[in-house]
Amino acid sequence: MIKTRLSNLILIALVPILTACSGIGSLDFPGVYKIAIPQGNIITQDMVNQLRPGMSKRQVIFVMGTPLVRDPFHQDRWDYIYSFQPGGGVRGQERITVFFSDDQLVSFTGDFIPDPEEQL
Repeated sequence: MIKTRLSNLILIALVPILTACSGIGSLDFPGVYKIAIPQGNIITQDMVNQLRPGMSKRQVIFVMGTPLVRDPFHQDRWDYIYSFQPGGGVRGQERITVFFSDDQLVSFTGDFIPDPEEQL
């Protein structure tokens, strides 16, 4: 009888632990603070507006910062990626890819386009 109670207590203690580890039925407590998670390079429209064809790689780093991804096989392509997930919210992502030729900025593509008024 003591063994049965002991085994029941162990089983009762293990069920919440196993449920928590499996990810099934994750608990969402109301009023609990959830941290916002920013990752990568912050990209703003002002930064993109400053990019000009013919800029050197050093000038692009000055404007945009160090790129998040530098492919060792494609040295003339830099990827800037920024993702943000507000606490408990949907994750958003922005990216811009910068292309060089002979260490000069040739073009860029991504989620931002240069403002034509800023180009003048």
